[in-house]
Amino acid sequence: MIARITPVSASPGRAGTPEELRRYDLLLAGFDLLDQAIAVFDASPKLVTWNKAMLRLLDFPEAMVRVGTPFEDFVRFNIQRGEYGDKHRSSAEVERLVAERMAAVRAFQPHHAERTRPNGQVLSIRGVPIPNLGFVTLWTDVTEQRRYEQLIESQNAELESRVRARTAELEAATTRLDNVAAQLARSEERLRLIMDAIPALIAYVDSGERYGFANKGYADWFGLDKNTIVGRSIEEVFGPEAYTQIKPYLEQAAAGEQVSYEYCRTNTDGKPVYARSAVVPEASLSGGVQGFFVLSIDITEQKASQAALIQAQKMEAVGQLTGGLAHDFNNLLTIITGNLHTLRDKLPAHQGFEDHLEPALAAARRGTELIRRLLTFSRQQPLEPAPVEVGALVHGMSQLLSRSLTERIDIKLALPTEKLHALVDPHQLENALLNLAINARDAMPDGGTLTISLATRHVSPSLALLVEVPAGDYVQFDVSDTGTGISPELMPRLFEPFFTTKAFGAGSGLGLAMVYGFIRQSGGNIRILSTPGKGTNVRFIVPMSDSPPPPPAAPRHATASVTNQSRLTLLVEDEPEVRKVIRQQLTELGFPVIEASNGVEARAMLEAVDDIALLVSDTVMPGLGGRELAAEARRLRPQLPILLITGYATRDVPAGSSSIPTLRKPFDRAALAAALAALDYPEPPAS
Repeated sequence: MIARITPVSASPGRAGTPEELRRYDLLLAGFDLLDQAIAVFDASPKLVTWNKAMLRLLDFPEAMVRVGTPFEDFVRFNIQRGEYGDKHRSSAEVERLVAERMAAVRAFQPHHAERTRPNGQVLSIRGVPIPNLGFVTLWTDVTEQRRYEQLIESQNAELESRVRARTAELEAATTRLDNVAAQLARSEERLRLIMDAIPALIAYVDSGERYGFANKGYADWFGLDKNTIVGRSIEEVFGPEAYTQIKPYLEQAAAGEQVSYEYCRTNTDGKPVYARSAVVPEASLSGGVQGFFVLSIDITEQKASQAALIQAQKMEAVGQLTGGLAHDFNNLLTIITGNLHTLRDKLPAHQGFEDHLEPALAAARRGTELIRRLLTFSRQQPLEPAPVEVGALVHGMSQLLSRSLTERIDIKLALPTEKLHALVDPHQLENALLNLAINARDAMPDGGTLTISLATRHVSPSLALLVEVPAGDYVQFDVSDTGTGISPELMPRLFEPFFTTKAFGAGSGLGLAMVYGFIRQSGGNIRILSTPGKGTNVRFIVPMSDSPPPPPAAPRHATASVTNQSRLTLLVEDEPEVRKVIRQQLTELGFPVIEASNGVEARAMLEAVDDIALLVSDTVMPGLGGRELAAEARRLRPQLPILLITGYATRDVPAGSSSIPTLRKPFDRAALAAALAALDYPEPPAS
């Protein structure tokens, strides 16, 4: 049984082209294949069209289910057979119930409800109005899904015979051709509205790979009008490059196989977009395939999120590696700088030894700066974020930038008139801008223009998922040059540490890595756009702050004096050579020292030696770490001064230990002395 409008004849006078009627017949056959019952009523309301499931689910007599049957007849029939309660009602009561339900229908609103029939069958009923035309009602049997499926399967054979019989009946009814044509046009228009509203890309392609239909979403995806896409070939719509990607799958579909695949194409804006498609062949009655149904979904944002996640995981892994390397190098530099400082102090002055020691110390300091950059990349460098008026900061850097760049480079600043405050470490921000300016200078050996601009940027919740930052307001920096640009194949590696596009020896490859780490650690994000021969734009955002920067604090002068000789110091360090250097520095500062090579040994000393007046401990040690040892020391001696030292970053401080001062390696004797002088020492007992 096919969904009914008005019978169509196969006579020469039949309205519509054979192709249109074939597609209409396919549409009606498709409606009858639905598991749900559908009926369309006009504004009268009278029955316009329905599918076989309506008869199967609602048990209406076939003689009643015909075009033009008033909705009131169906209501009265249901009341009389007890669909809405007791079926033994008086005629007056029946008419009253009919009048109530018809009043509700004429004030029709979208609704969704369930009704249990007398036979125990539960129906889900959904009604949707068609403005100015009528309404559609959808019934779904939700009683026993498996039994329902078996029932549908068993009725397939009968369905086909009844479809053929009903088709013959429709072809024989030649007296209502004009009415059928009008109703068919309205039905097709409704179907088009439905197809265009679906958030998917839907199309039909014939066996010659030419489009017979495309919904609005599909046409918009290719930047075309849905009416102009019909008749074009797939290769013409996709373009040669994208067509090459999907051609093997089309060949599989042409062999009768359902296929799914993903492909990429360049849209009208020159940006790559991605889609996932499923192609279902349409079998011909004479054998073979006569066309394909295509369903596609835009997965561009999903691909971007996957790529961002992979990049973030890669950068995080490299960051963890560099953080570990930084710890080991800091220990080595502590040994080198400590011994060099001691050697310089012990050797006589003006004997030429400085010519050898100073370059070595300078090299150690450069190594320290290199480690600092590694920690910045791995987001383990401690930051001191504060509200910063970024317009004044950039303007103040202009003189420094003009000295750092050649005279052939013109610096342009595009700063807003109102003040913009960002929550960021000002020194790290200056370093990041300087790094980007130097990179721009190297990309413009023959001169050019460097432009730094500021603007506000609001990140919506949907965009926040894509750029991996919380939704909110940000300050946007754009650093642009007119240089040589960067080739596309190098773009994915620009933020990797030690990767550089410069000549060998011309750069460390840590500049952009440091900028990336700083921006991400500050709660922002960064991206680079570049076209070879046309320059590069680096854009990054950092969180905006509503508060102005605090006034500079008045300088404080240390007033506490420390009698070092009276403070027995427990030094805890698992690296023997590092321990030796720190012990020597403490001794030179006048502190008597006892040593422990691990936290467990140090805890035993704290429990046994009452004279210990100062604890200096490494942070990361096997077994009992420095922070755990400090907690034990606080428990044993609440007033004991403690100084922690570390080759890692001073971040991720456990709860309860944030007040313990931490000195980062490598450090010299002067830095150690300053850190010790800043500790809170208990008042000596009154004599």
